[in-house]
Amino acid sequence: MAARVLLCTTMLVSLAAGAAAAQTADAGGSTLGEVVVTAQKREQNLQDVPISMEVVSGEKIEDFNTNDFKQLVSFAPNVAVQTTAGNDTIYIRGFGSPPANFSFDQAVSLYMDGVYAGRNRQAQSPFFDLARVEVLRGPQGALFGKNTPAGAVSIVSAGPTSEFEGEVNGLYNFSLRGYDVWGHVSGPISDTLGARLAVKVTDNKGFLRNLALDRREPQNEQALARLTLQWRPTDTIDYTLKVEYANRDVAGGVNVSSPVNTAQSPKRTRYSTQNPIGPEGTKATSWLISGTGNFELGDFTLTSVTGYSFFRSNIVNNFDQELPTGGFTANSVYNSYPEHFRQWSQEVRLLSPTGRRFEYIVGAYYDTSLYQLTQLGGFNIASLNYFGLLNTEFRQRAESFSVFGQGTFNVNDDLRLIGSLRYTTIDKRGAFWGRLRYGPFALRPVNTTANGEIKGEDNIDPSITAQYDITDQIMVYATYGRGSKSGGFVSNTYGTTDATFVYAPEKSENYEIGLKSTLLDGRMVLNLAAYDTSFKDLQVSVYNPTISTYQTSNAASASSKGVEGSISLFPVRNFDITLAAAYQNAEYDDYPGAACLASQPITVCNPAVPASIAANNIAGAPLQHASKWSGTLQVHQKIELDNDMMIDWRAAASGRSKFFNADNQAPTFGVQKGYTKIDFRVQYGPEDERWHVAFVGKNLTNELTSGSSFNLPAPITAVPRAILYLEEGRTVSLEAGLKF
Repeated sequence: MAARVLLCTTMLVSLAAGAAAAQTADAGGSTLGEVVVTAQKREQNLQDVPISMEVVSGEKIEDFNTNDFKQLVSFAPNVAVQTTAGNDTIYIRGFGSPPANFSFDQAVSLYMDGVYAGRNRQAQSPFFDLARVEVLRGPQGALFGKNTPAGAVSIVSAGPTSEFEGEVNGLYNFSLRGYDVWGHVSGPISDTLGARLAVKVTDNKGFLRNLALDRREPQNEQALARLTLQWRPTDTIDYTLKVEYANRDVAGGVNVSSPVNTAQSPKRTRYSTQNPIGPEGTKATSWLISGTGNFELGDFTLTSVTGYSFFRSNIVNNFDQELPTGGFTANSVYNSYPEHFRQWSQEVRLLSPTGRRFEYIVGAYYDTSLYQLTQLGGFNIASLNYFGLLNTEFRQRAESFSVFGQGTFNVNDDLRLIGSLRYTTIDKRGAFWGRLRYGPFALRPVNTTANGEIKGEDNIDPSITAQYDITDQIMVYATYGRGSKSGGFVSNTYGTTDATFVYAPEKSENYEIGLKSTLLDGRMVLNLAAYDTSFKDLQVSVYNPTISTYQTSNAASASSKGVEGSISLFPVRNFDITLAAAYQNAEYDDYPGAACLASQPITVCNPAVPASIAANNIAGAPLQHASKWSGTLQVHQKIELDNDMMIDWRAAASGRSKFFNADNQAPTFGVQKGYTKIDFRVQYGPEDERWHVAFVGKNLTNELTSGSSFNLPAPITAVPRAILYLEEGRTVSLEAGLKF
């Protein structure tokens, strides 16, 4: 109920629409300062960009010690994150790529300093020493291009400063019983070379109690470092090199048991013993290198973006053995996912000068990658006298090339017509084999192999936008655009053969109208948008508990219609309020051959009978992880005290209505009820912020929510139960920092 009240209030205040923007006040603290973004590959004021998008400043991200995408949801309505065992997935407007099939390219693509990162372990802790995060809703097929049918998240890290500066911060989290320490040094090395070195170390003990090992979980140890060098030999040349290293070691898991025949009932304890495959948790190491050069050629600018990415990781999963009915069961099933990935990419863009009748951007992009995945699935099912180990191996080589362009025709001072087009060709080769390493003879038929090739898959993604300035402070736009995501291969489903190995590309289409306005001499910012997005051949992977495997395929079509909006108010000096909200209706329009839903009687769909599944169509069913309503409310104030001291506080509430987070959409354990989470930060220190102390509280109402769920069936477990992937409850921290 609280979530509904917050969301409805937010919608009314923000006129129930549009593209929310995380704004910052000017130096006087009483009007909107310019927010510069690069969503169209040029530096522009956010209010001039005809895209429904969120922009979150690096300062705001640091204020709440935001470490991962799950916490980004607090700033961005219509954005959701599915939490699983180390393979989280981002959804925008109800669309994303399920984490079950590890080789999926993502429908919401991540870009780190301009480098495409289609797998979440390429950037293990991306919210670290940032300038800003740009969240772009809807297809971004032209300028971002690589697999962005649902949207894109562009992360821009902080760069070197013109003068020497440094900062060190420390935070102790009483709830997680651990700490974060981070900081940077930045400044010029010479007249032409600047540098920035940022580091962060995390060590916490987790928010769950594992009764079997008598420890808190998940224990998280992480070390990150990023070195940035910026070279400006002349006024017409600059080159920025960024090298980022991350190492992460997580001990334990986040899944807990819950009844299968009632609503979700999450708890803060679990019982998880060691398994023969290895200790439960995640170990990952990654490198991300980017080089961006800008070369002025007269009035034109040539930009080169080179990227290299590497990660190696291993995820080991147990499932909570604590039974909802009391007591514990045997550790009957466990798995492991060692991964290895490397990618090289190159993009070149030519930007025309601005202020002319016709402005344009043209460019080309190339990348090549290698992905290897091993899956080990152990089982010890006493009731069947089964003990064994299944093993699959997957290897994929991929190569893509695209050319793109965007042109803006300035009809007059107020009207602009923007057209863009991207052509992409993709080649992929995949190989799979699966076998029973050891176990009962009856399971020997699971040995399978598959090979496939996607050759010359061509995608053409156009968009066209009309943008009109009603006044200098009010802009409206209308957009039509398409996006696409390449086809691929089933990477980790037992029993995969040539017949089930390849899935088709998915394509999206979006119609959108919007308004962006800065009113009352900058004291109010109101942004609105309405959209209609549809997908064809949506790539899906769902768990079928009856046959205990994942089914990966293409749903024929799905759509999402909705409105998004935000309003930022600066009523008095040093005080601002931002409200943002979204409504959406996301559902399958046509999905023949879908896995059975829990609400379907066995006479309609029998999950144990392939012919019954083949005849099943769940058109009209909602998409998973898609709430009807979502919203955020943020209030910020600086209170000036005597002796140039100040108190700076910020309160934030974020909420969403109920949604299905189980593949079979069970009306019991598969529904996460609506919720509201409240964060609060209060900081004390001098006005120049050369030092500070702060209290940071997140999820202060201690809402226990789950990112995803599924049914762990008999005979895998003695008592059928739901497994919930729990998200953090309330955390309370103290922070101190020093600038020099």
